Amino acid sequence: MRLLQRIPLLLLFGIGIVLPTQSVAQNKLSSTNTKAKNLYDKAQAQARDRQFDKAIETLTQLNQKFPSLGEPYVMKGSLLKAMGENRSAFEAYRDGLTKLPLDPARSLDYYTLADLAMSFGDYTTAADNYKRFVKTAPKGQRFVFRAQRQLLNCEFALKAMTKPVGIEPTRLTEPINTFRYQYFPALTADNRFLVYTARPTVQSNEDLYISKQNKDGSLGSPVSISPAINTSYNEGAGSISGDGKTLVFASCDRPNAVGNCDLYISRRTGNAWSKPQNLGRNVNSVEWDSQPTLSADGRTLYFTSTRRGGKGQEDLYVTTLQPDGTWSLARNLGEPVNTPGKDMAPFIHASGTTLYYVTDGLVGMGGLDVYRCELQASNKWTEPQNLGYPLNTFENEASLFISSDNRRGFCSRSRAPEVGVKAERDRPVELFAFEVPQPVQARETSTYTQGRVFDAITKKPIKADVQLYDLLTDELTQYVTSDSENGDYTVVLNEGRQYAMYAAADKYLMKSLSFDYSNKHAFDPLTLDIYLEPLRAGRSIVLNNLFFDTNQFDLKPTSRTELNRLIQFMRQYQDVQVEVSGHTDDVGADADNITLSQNRARAVYNYLVEHGVKASRLRYKGYGETKPLAANDSDLHRQQNRRIELKIL
Repeated sequence: MRLLQRIPLLLLFGIGIVLPTQSVAQNKLSSTNTKAKNLYDKAQAQARDRQFDKAIETLTQLNQKFPSLGEPYVMKGSLLKAMGENRSAFEAYRDGLTKLPLDPARSLDYYTLADLAMSFGDYTTAADNYKRFVKTAPKGQRFVFRAQRQLLNCEFALKAMTKPVGIEPTRLTEPINTFRYQYFPALTADNRFLVYTARPTVQSNEDLYISKQNKDGSLGSPVSISPAINTSYNEGAGSISGDGKTLVFASCDRPNAVGNCDLYISRRTGNAWSKPQNLGRNVNSVEWDSQPTLSADGRTLYFTSTRRGGKGQEDLYVTTLQPDGTWSLARNLGEPVNTPGKDMAPFIHASGTTLYYVTDGLVGMGGLDVYRCELQASNKWTEPQNLGYPLNTFENEASLFISSDNRRGFCSRSRAPEVGVKAERDRPVELFAFEVPQPVQARETSTYTQGRVFDAITKKPIKADVQLYDLLTDELTQYVTSDSENGDYTVVLNEGRQYAMYAAADKYLMKSLSFDYSNKHAFDPLTLDIYLEPLRAGRSIVLNNLFFDTNQFDLKPTSRTELNRLIQFMRQYQDVQVEVSGHTDDVGADADNITLSQNRARAVYNYLVEHGVKASRLRYKGYGETKPLAANDSDLHRQQNRRIELKIL
């Protein structure tokens, strides 16, 4: 079983509904012409003998000789549809039914024509024939509700097409799109690596490929992501964390799997990916689990599942990585995200606050459309909003990805049917890119800081925990680990926030960094290498996230994140004794600066003691302006000199 067998059929190539039609069985011809009746009878006999090609030839003769007769067109349409030639079937049904009066006996023919018209984006013809079906269908007909829903879709689509949102996505050029099928694109936060699923041929298994960005911004040739990942099984629908170090993907029919298709995780150290591990029964079910999307730090995972207990056949679920390294029991996202329809292919933006997914359970362009919703402070999702035309079309849309900076989007689309090709549904699938229009953008734009973590003495790379806190809420928003081989890390930051970032490793002083994007116009990526001081006497760090009003020594509320981290540090290293040191710039009288710095250091000391740190392990001192880090010749340098330090005694 192919991993994404349900995906190309349901997401990429369209949903076909097989309906009984009345056309072949309809043996009355609205003509008394003997030649016409004989040809019609002949075509019906050929159809009963399953000689469909010959029957179509006979009906084509009828069309040519008696073009005003509608029944031969409709019958030909039903045969063409049965053979999978939907474009020709649509044209035949349309031409035939327009020649015939409204007839309750043809209600299912109206429905069939309406569905065919929807599949080709002819919303006017679709609406006209759904209305005919609703008007003529017998009471209790089970397709009436769907027809009424499709009428709403037609209305929405016709209106949406008059007010396009952005421009049409453009096909990515070579060396991308060299396979027959490529889909589920995912980009690292720094835009350096594009990961996607591909099948070189119709018969091929799915594998994961990666394309690296060239210096000119173009994408390089795709290569297999790793022999540790791609195997003889199907691997696809991969999602990569913002730092490019965590990969979650779906694979089917592996030994010892939980269900037929499960989610697996692999982590990168240096350039090597680990052996994939099944995410286990907290995440996977005995049903189909696929289409993962990771948060930027790789610690929250959204995915699609057909497990029981959902609102529809496919629903979206979420799980989070726990402190002990296990994943929480997957939770259904519930309303308003999940619907009674198909809810699939989630994508969580790097900001973590905007979710995109496809569903046919909401009014849209028909079939599967892409919607977006936002995570509120209450941890509830807003009502999903359709992305509009042309990102949504009459086709079933597949997954969508938007870069962290909200500028560039990626999606996959089926290639237009080739003229004369009967297998209309087995079309190549290709990757497209687009500029993200403002209404489609994530609520928050993201950037990133990346660099390497080193030992400050040996200058060797080290593995460290890098954590990002929102200073306004004291919430941990990102938690990544620097690479143990090369020390690199990437952390995503959102516009409009003020952050504290900490790098910490065993037997090292933590590093305190501050990022204030609450009022900045510039929001560019940062390259920032971090040097950690070994935990030994005489070493000190600047505490960059302690805040005071001018000439005041009361700690501001945004200081609590830093203070709580200090408490954790003192609890972790019970034998450590420290000095809290206060420093100022050279503005003001020397004596006043000594007093101010002394009072600020004492405020920190008091907080620690009040929260359980023994006073015997602490001391504080104010140095005023006597130990500047930089010359007091600019606002920036004076700001650097106004500081609190922590020194190991």
